[in-house]
Amino acid sequence: MRVTLSALDTSESSFTPLVVIELAQDVKEETKEWLKNRIITKKKDGGAQLLFRPLLNKYEKETLENQNLYLVGASTIRLLLGAEAVGLVKECNDNAMRAFTYGTRHNFKGFHDNNDDFLTMAECQFIIKHELENLRARDERMIPGYPQAKLYPGKSLLRRLLTSGIVVRVFPLHDNEALKKLEDTWYTRLPFKYQPIDSIRAYFGETIALYFGFLEYFTFALLPMAIIGLPYYLFVWEDYDKYVIFASFNLIWSTVILEVWKRGCANMTYRWGTLVMKRQFEEPRPGFHGVLGINAVTGREEPIYSSFKRQLRIYLVSLPFVCLCLYFSLYIMMIYFDMEDWALSIHEDSGSEWTSALLYVPSIIYAIVIEIMNRLYRYAAEFLTSWENHRLESAYQNHLVLKVLVFNFLNCFASLFYIAFVLKDMKLLRQSLATLLITSQILNQIVESLLPYWLQRKHGVRVKRKVQALKADIDAPLYEQVILEKEMGTYLGTFDDYLELFLQFGYVSLFSCVYPLAATFAVLNNFTEVNSDALKMCRVFKRPFAEPSASIGVWQLAFETMSVISVVTNCALIGMSPQVNAAFPDSKTDLILIVVAVEHALLALKFILAFAIPDKPRHIQMKLARLEFESLEALKQQQAQQVADDLKEAQAGGEAAC
Repeated sequence: MRVTLSALDTSESSFTPLVVIELAQDVKEETKEWLKNRIITKKKDGGAQLLFRPLLNKYEKETLENQNLYLVGASTIRLLLGAEAVGLVKECNDNAMRAFTYGTRHNFKGFHDNNDDFLTMAECQFIIKHELENLRARDERMIPGYPQAKLYPGKSLLRRLLTSGIVVRVFPLHDNEALKKLEDTWYTRLPFKYQPIDSIRAYFGETIALYFGFLEYFTFALLPMAIIGLPYYLFVWEDYDKYVIFASFNLIWSTVILEVWKRGCANMTYRWGTLVMKRQFEEPRPGFHGVLGINAVTGREEPIYSSFKRQLRIYLVSLPFVCLCLYFSLYIMMIYFDMEDWALSIHEDSGSEWTSALLYVPSIIYAIVIEIMNRLYRYAAEFLTSWENHRLESAYQNHLVLKVLVFNFLNCFASLFYIAFVLKDMKLLRQSLATLLITSQILNQIVESLLPYWLQRKHGVRVKRKVQALKADIDAPLYEQVILEKEMGTYLGTFDDYLELFLQFGYVSLFSCVYPLAATFAVLNNFTEVNSDALKMCRVFKRPFAEPSASIGVWQLAFETMSVISVVTNCALIGMSPQVNAAFPDSKTDLILIVVAVEHALLALKFILAFAIPDKPRHIQMKLARLEFESLEALKQQQAQQVADDLKEAQAGGEAAC
């Protein structure tokens, strides 16, 4: 018999706070009571059936300042049933990975009726987030106490509360003991030691663990390029014909590392269970809105929005805006070249050491302007993509990534392409590439980690002093933790981190035959990037909600596209070298034809390598095939049992008629 949530008592005497909800200071009491009831009400009555209590009781609120902070938790049974609802996959006693079900819970490794650690804290918080986001309006037409905050059946309540300013923020709490253990084996460890990826996954979830796994893998994959590029930089700087071997190695390297990563990623995500998770019936994202209707596939009641209207918004508004931004980026680039000419003319007139240093100033200014433009455009792209009203989170992310990548690619690399193929100034190309790469890396380290960490430390000292001065009988450690964490910055996801690696990959792969030292600078940056990113995850930002992932998603395609572009770029640069041109003094047509032929041959080699290297190792393919076979067999048995039950009912009905 299938166990349903409504049939179980999910109340518990012990309360483990997992998630914090902060309301605005002036929220009305009737709104608080309504929200509380919706959170604790049973699922069958439209609630989330979670545990909910204020951080401070009435006496403590009067003693301290009024803090509208509330803690959300859940009983063990509620979390287990939630794990079944979201489709979490766990390892069974026979070592196979299967979707967890409450009815077969004893078949899974590590499960006992009296243990509370079968689900990680990250998984528990993901379940609570899922339940809160799926609290939807039923008969309410507005949020109680706020007539202007309109509701309609099916509208996400949490999303409406956030957009109305009634809920300020929702965030998961850190586990200080587990966090300290993770820090001791992560960024406070000895250098050049592998990261504890499985521990990162258990604490932060698969999406963040995959980022750090890819960052580590990419850093070590850059080592061959750095080792080979260093002697090229030191000994054969102007000898372009010797770069043919280096560029060819780069092209093969960029293909092989991406294919090998997919295999390693499949190994990790199968072990974590996300490779097996079924996400084909993805629910609408909380920000999706429309007229309430019935989904034709699932039969569920949800908002419906015309795809035609969405396409109109994309092609009539978003696309022209992106094109306008691209034009503005090119305009800024031309101003940069005017500055380069100005600095060069001053240097030629005076020829002093001071003016030679001035030659680097335009590139540094341009690198800073690029970073500012990238960040401003990111906000605009997020607004536009949200306004397009995509139903699925995956569709939203794909459109956002596409907008940002196109702009960032042009903004960061257009000047380099212009220098290489229009000005044909290899000295200026090396100088600009080195300046852009180094400046962007320094700025990212300061803006993403060092500055937020310094600000957070100052705030932490103020909070500790405030808590130590309290004379009220409160749970001081918990109060201090919540107050400290609520003021931390919000981690906006791995988008910016992957984007930084993507641009770095472009600097290394596109112009390797002109500036072989790029890989060396990338390796040096990434060794510190691992620790600075770990620091910001643990001590600078609020703990993010875990999100299951089976791969790095659309970023895999972005990196593969960049590797294809690098083939064309490197072949063209080699064809432009003086040594190669000297071999064809009479006919440039022959040179162009040979360069195009080599380019096509290298592209063919890339695609052959990509086809020859399977995305998943053989043993993973066998395990996935076994799971599919078991699913089909289980379906057959279920159908056979249904037929047998129908025959019994028919036979019983015939006997009764006789």
